[in-house]
Amino acid sequence: MTKPTAAEPWLDRVRHSVRGAVPALKRAWPLGLPALLVVILLVPAALLVAPGFLGPESPPPAPPALEWQQVPATLSPARGLAPLDVSAGIPLASGITAQVEPVLKADGGGNFTGLVQDALTGAVLFDRGGSEGRVPASNMKLLTAVAALRSLGPERRFTTTVVQGPAAGQVVLVGGGDALLGAGESNADAAMGHAGLATLATRTVEALKAAGTTGELKVLVDDSLFTGPALNPAWESGDVAAGEVAPVYPLALNSARFDPAVTTGPRPQDSAITAAAEFASRLRTAGAAAGLTVSAAVERSPRPATVEAADMAVLAAAESATVAEQVDLMLQASDNYLAEVLGRMASLAEGGPGSNDGATAAVRAQLAGAGIDVDGATLVDVCGLAMGNRVSARQFTEVVRAIAAGTDSRLRAALDGFPVGGLTGTLDTRYGEDSTARGAGLVRAKTGTLNTVLALSGYVVDADGRLLVFSFIGNGLTPGAAGNKVALDRAATALAACGCR
Repeated sequence: MTKPTAAEPWLDRVRHSVRGAVPALKRAWPLGLPALLVVILLVPAALLVAPGFLGPESPPPAPPALEWQQVPATLSPARGLAPLDVSAGIPLASGITAQVEPVLKADGGGNFTGLVQDALTGAVLFDRGGSEGRVPASNMKLLTAVAALRSLGPERRFTTTVVQGPAAGQVVLVGGGDALLGAGESNADAAMGHAGLATLATRTVEALKAAGTTGELKVLVDDSLFTGPALNPAWESGDVAAGEVAPVYPLALNSARFDPAVTTGPRPQDSAITAAAEFASRLRTAGAAAGLTVSAAVERSPRPATVEAADMAVLAAAESATVAEQVDLMLQASDNYLAEVLGRMASLAEGGPGSNDGATAAVRAQLAGAGIDVDGATLVDVCGLAMGNRVSARQFTEVVRAIAAGTDSRLRAALDGFPVGGLTGTLDTRYGEDSTARGAGLVRAKTGTLNTVLALSGYVVDADGRLLVFSFIGNGLTPGAAGNKVALDRAATALAACGCR
């Protein structure tokens, strides 16, 4: 038998103690369980309540700022684009031709004509059928921009007025050429909606209230500023149905769009009545507290509401964005409706009629006044939607040259309107592929697109710092052929990347 060790008596005592404690725990368990549960519940509750007494924990210390995150001790000097170097050499015509000729190819049917000039000297650097009259599509808007800026001036604004009607209880909304009216409050920082019908309605109510007018009002609209057909017969019915343009009036909401954010699809077919109906709605809201009610029906005024008439006092007025701002919007968005309105306003400014014929005559006259040879050009509209227009690439380069480098400083206002390759306007989604990426941010040009027509006219600064103007026009093209826009963009990119001396 093994002899017990010295530790065994101690172990016996531990076993004896454990055996004695177990019955005691069993007897105490029913009383201790509730207390244990209370403790379990109170601990998390205390953790939730404690921050209310103790306050939130202090946030951990922020890591030290990296050097590039430090607040600068001094500001960098303001920098802008460096002026063009007039000593930059003119590229060789042979070098430009070698770069442009291989890439300016039609994808399928049709062909491209084109012309490139040095902006300062007018030297022709590339010429492929540059004097041939072509369907220009929306490049036509460049001509309209020149006419509007010359005849109206960059700072001119158009006024929409409200006058007393020919009978008691009538007010007349008078169109003054603003096609960019907004439905809400006037927005001084925007071209679209610069003048708002809600603001005009509030001012009208204030004037009526001051005159003690109460009772029911009826809104009439005077759109007599424009004459002749509201819809150009040269426009394809399919283009009108698709919302490319609409009947033209001297006032419109959102450039004759139901929603300024939706620039495709059907348009209001009577923008004057549409604007008047919206004004009546805003007048109804504004006049409720002044005891005025407004009839839901709107009508055309039976006679022009000339503001000089003694019985038709002006109640309120709102001014549009400047002509320069409207020209920029027209070029960036290629807005057909706005172009047609500006063309008619250019005609009126020179004493002509506010009609399509007046607009085309005014554009032709203003181009001639700017020293641009318009012989051989045919103008059927001023937005470029009509297939009957004929303008040469040479005429377009001369227009761009007059805007970018001519002596008439009024035309400089159009420069901001040229879309920038890969960034803005109708060029925002182009110049993204490898063959055109070098033109992104450098090519500034007006686009033109019809079913079988593509055009691009604008300007670039080449690799040597020389300002070049260009126009490329494709006619008879295969509809939808993907390579045609790319051909235009590659040709313009070749100019931007060229150091062709």
